[in-house]
Amino acid sequence: MESPLRAEAAPLLQTRWGSNDEVERAYDADEKVVISVSEDNPSMEDDGSLPPFSWRKLWRFTGPGFLMSIAFLDPGNLEGDLQAGACAGYSLLWLLFWSTAMGLLIQLLSARLGVATGRHLAELCREEYPPWATIALWIMAEVALIGADIQEVIGSAIAIKILSGGVIPLWAGVVITASDCFIFLFLENYGVRKLEAFFGVLIATMAVSFAIMFGETKPSGKEFLIGVLVPKLSSSTIRQAVGVVGCIIMPHNVFLHSALVQSRKIDNSKNSHVREAMSYYSIESTVALLISFFINVCVTTVFAKGFYGTEVASYIGLENAGQFLQEKYGGKLFPILYIWGVGLLASGQSSTITGTYAGQFIMGGFLNLRMKKWVRSLITRSFAMLPTILVSLLFDTDDSAMDILNESLNVLQSIQIPFALIPLLALVSKEQLMGAFRIGPIMKVVTWIMVGFLIIINGYLLFDFFTAEVHGLLFSCLLSSALAIYVIFIAYLVLRGGTFCTWVTLAIDKDFWNRN
Repeated sequence: MESPLRAEAAPLLQTRWGSNDEVERAYDADEKVVISVSEDNPSMEDDGSLPPFSWRKLWRFTGPGFLMSIAFLDPGNLEGDLQAGACAGYSLLWLLFWSTAMGLLIQLLSARLGVATGRHLAELCREEYPPWATIALWIMAEVALIGADIQEVIGSAIAIKILSGGVIPLWAGVVITASDCFIFLFLENYGVRKLEAFFGVLIATMAVSFAIMFGETKPSGKEFLIGVLVPKLSSSTIRQAVGVVGCIIMPHNVFLHSALVQSRKIDNSKNSHVREAMSYYSIESTVALLISFFINVCVTTVFAKGFYGTEVASYIGLENAGQFLQEKYGGKLFPILYIWGVGLLASGQSSTITGTYAGQFIMGGFLNLRMKKWVRSLITRSFAMLPTILVSLLFDTDDSAMDILNESLNVLQSIQIPFALIPLLALVSKEQLMGAFRIGPIMKVVTWIMVGFLIIINGYLLFDFFTAEVHGLLFSCLLSSALAIYVIFIAYLVLRGGTFCTWVTLAIDKDFWNRN
């Protein structure tokens, strides 16, 4: 049965968004994957019950969750994994697990928003906020995407340099990686399922490559179980812990998943269809992130086994990791340096293409641009390519400078996290928009606490970076002014969304907690 609130809101939304022909959509009708609804019958609509589970239907829904999971496997995440393993051993595996679980919850909320409304997060932000705030949110999202894209392109270029035996320099690898935009456009012309299959191959390549590394290095099974099950954190590993948590939540990925779920053709005016879609998306997203967790664990444990407690542990980064592995383990069947290079290349290529995909939705949604996809892809790619080429030319041979750059880019993305998560929570809590699919009071409290935790963690990363790298009175004053504007904008988003007020009300409502 259709939610009355959503039905009443539909004419208003169409008036403010414009007609179907005037509004930029994530997917055109002929691009969507058709989901059979043979179970569609009046009785199911009346009681809102779900039809029996279908493996065939799960297969038809499978895809968006795996594309979303690639952000958990990008070169920035791999660098966080290897540094956590080398500097903290197995002790942060529990944090990796719970960070992945938090990431899953956030991505399920993003999918919920997309399925229930038929719109993605960027579009809804344009509708929800005044023009000045919409433009500010768009700029923040683009900055986060550019920061992620630089890391991903550099990661691919490092892999190309490794696999070419150093013949291809970093800048040339960046140019080669830029061509993945044309691969994306080529595959997109053949349909969503072909594109999803391509990403599936890249994820499988990562899984096989890092599993081979895991098998060759033979990390301790006992230490692995202790690391996953027993929380342990010391003052010497706080920096790595913050890196593990900070790498998991990627702002552009929150926007991306709410758009990807619209690649399936369902009737989102019928609650039973929406509920069924959310059920299948929850299953495939969980499976996808379990696979990503396995891959991240393989990387962490390989470096924990080989380098924890050694003198070189603090010097290992993405660029020199392969060489350290080769010196330590060599290779039985294949040189481990090239196994690492293949996995890193799959990580970089998949994440740069999904970054291009996310850029399309972010730009189109916030600005409501009606233009051909290849034009939008080229614009999105060009935003990141010029700074990336400059980076590759400046830092090609300086490992320490590259590490500082990566830290700076992590900080850049951490700054943007509130501007994706706070609008998401505000929108999925809005009854006029979500109807029966808005999140309940307890979920509001849980998600707000979790988002607050993530903001605090990334605030620590920000503080740690600037206290180490920022010097001079003038620069400090400018930074303080920027920080004040930043905090005020976050406060505006929180208060406008009503999330904080809801949290405080529930916290002091004793009757609510007694009832629940």
